[in-house]
Amino acid sequence: MKVLVIGSGGREHAIAWKLLQSARVQQVFVAPGNGGTRADARLSTVSGVASGDFTALADFAQAEKIALTVVGPEGPLAAGVVDLFRARGLRVFGPTQAAAQLESSKAFAKAFMQRHGIPTAAHATFTDAAAAHAHIELHGAPIVIKADGLAAGKGVVVATTLEQAHAAIDAMLQPHAAGVMHNEGGARVVIEEFLAGEEASFIVLCDGKNVLSLATSQDHKRLLDHDEGPNTGGMGAYSPAPVVTPNVHARVMQDIIHPTIAGMAKDGVPFTGFLYAGLMIDAQGQPRTVEFNCRLGDPETQPILMRLKSDLFELLLRAADGRLDGAELQWDRRTALGVVMAAHGYPQAPRLGDRITGLPAEAADAMVFHAGTALEDAAGGGTVTAGGRVLCVTALGDSVKLAQQRAYEVLDGIRFNGAQFRRDIGHRAIKR
Repeated sequence: MKVLVIGSGGREHAIAWKLLQSARVQQVFVAPGNGGTRADARLSTVSGVASGDFTALADFAQAEKIALTVVGPEGPLAAGVVDLFRARGLRVFGPTQAAAQLESSKAFAKAFMQRHGIPTAAHATFTDAAAAHAHIELHGAPIVIKADGLAAGKGVVVATTLEQAHAAIDAMLQPHAAGVMHNEGGARVVIEEFLAGEEASFIVLCDGKNVLSLATSQDHKRLLDHDEGPNTGGMGAYSPAPVVTPNVHARVMQDIIHPTIAGMAKDGVPFTGFLYAGLMIDAQGQPRTVEFNCRLGDPETQPILMRLKSDLFELLLRAADGRLDGAELQWDRRTALGVVMAAHGYPQAPRLGDRITGLPAEAADAMVFHAGTALEDAAGGGTVTAGGRVLCVTALGDSVKLAQQRAYEVLDGIRFNGAQFRRDIGHRAIKR
């Protein structure tokens, strides 16, 4: 069978790489892909089609008799690509535009959680700057400010001072706030209480009714070591996450995941796709929902799929057809850890066009997944930086420490000018 993966990031490279391993998959197309997917002779690039041209992508899927289309990033999901493909009778994996509001609108997600009793932080939503500023003055800092619309993982400010909080409100409520896609009705901010604890990423596979949980993981959002510096889309991740104990896992499924899937169905918006619950787990092991995403996390996907031993194609096929009931997953017992290498100037103004050298061949215990990369010419010239997060160097090891050592061993051989990366990915698990 033929499969189409929509997207250009590290998540999509990892999905395409994993789909190739299925005995039933004849060919994997990526649209538009990146330098890494283009350099892999086993993958095919959909050329001449703009990534946002969903009609052309559906035409391609019909012409090529694509058995399954997998949508990687949140942008196309929020824009309704799944609805279009379904209307054309094409099998596609991902949530509809209405269901994707769990991610595309923080205000929608908060109202949904409140309505269905799903544990989350206390919050208020504002379109008026004066009212938002007054709320901040009343509640003080630390406090969390979120842009309502999609912002590529960077629309959140954890303000430790009132000055930071006020500045975030002013920035996000601008009509053309940098990096923020405003929803219908204009700019909005969601202001939340600050939750203390340890974060974890909890991702499940949904077919509208049945749920299958993936391996747990933990992301590292801050740019610098010791969780300092600005928030990013993610500077590294590892799986499994020790903070998600069996007891915490059971509570997440009972209090968050199952009520969310049931609530969406009750609201007439059944959820099919990957549902990602960003969690904050307090000292008593009580999980609360920080946010929902409607797709696999990036960079969590890379270590999770390194550990997955089951056939990803079969799983996604079953989920797209509403047949997840009874499905089981097999996992590599080892830890997988991925370190993101980011471009100079990331996250504010990443520099593009720096040549990358030292990229290694794929190994049994290590893989370099590409994100913001491009080939210098169509004939397969050198690889250059083409985005903020450039690579995710991912490795397996018998412990977090060993996986970390192996990932940095591979990373140390890769070079590009201005490369930024953390040296402490996995530090919380190592300290436990």
